[in-house]
Amino acid sequence: MSEDDRPREKLISQGRQGLSNAELIAILIGSGNAEETAIELAQRILQDCNNNLLELGRYEVNDLCRFKGIGAAKAVAIIAALELGRRRQMSQADEKLQIRSSKDLADAIMPLLADLRTEAFWIIYLNRGNRIIGKERMSAGGVSGTVVDIKLLMKHALQQLSSAIAVAHNHPSGTLQPSQADIQLTKKIKQAAELMDIRLLDHIIIAGHQYYSFADEGML
Repeated sequence: MSEDDRPREKLISQGRQGLSNAELIAILIGSGNAEETAIELAQRILQDCNNNLLELGRYEVNDLCRFKGIGAAKAVAIIAALELGRRRQMSQADEKLQIRSSKDLADAIMPLLADLRTEAFWIIYLNRGNRIIGKERMSAGGVSGTVVDIKLLMKHALQQLSSAIAVAHNHPSGTLQPSQADIQLTKKIKQAAELMDIRLLDHIIIAGHQYYSFADEGML
């Protein structure tokens, strides 16, 4: 059996949990290059992101194609697998459905924002019992900001028959502290929501896998 085929055989005989991260990636890419087996190539990719799958989840096709033996098809396979893992995590978070704290909200939205390299702004729709009835990305922008149309945001909240909403965005820079623009935007959203008899539960800022809650900080 070739070196490239052994991780597949190991998964069949020992189960998925018996494989290392490098072996799982080796299965995705199938083969290595003239100098490296698939496992060796996978190990080099992992070394490039300090063996951190969260960091690997931020890689784009061009980042992965830097490695000899990784073309667009293999890069897409890796990205797709990591995206499925992210969506699985998101589905598990949504099993709670009811938001009782800022942590519940952060758990529900973090898989969507934690690994992004640019800012994105999401709205979470909730019913009277603070149960999530939907999520929607309202905007996506650059590294340092994104534009939010409050009228459109409120229109969508009304269409969802929301009794409450929460909003969230990420800071790719890694800083958790809200900017003055974040504070002003939150005030405007709260004022608009109150006019529609909709509660603004919280505004969450995601930075990596940490979060800042406007509600927890008494800023709502």
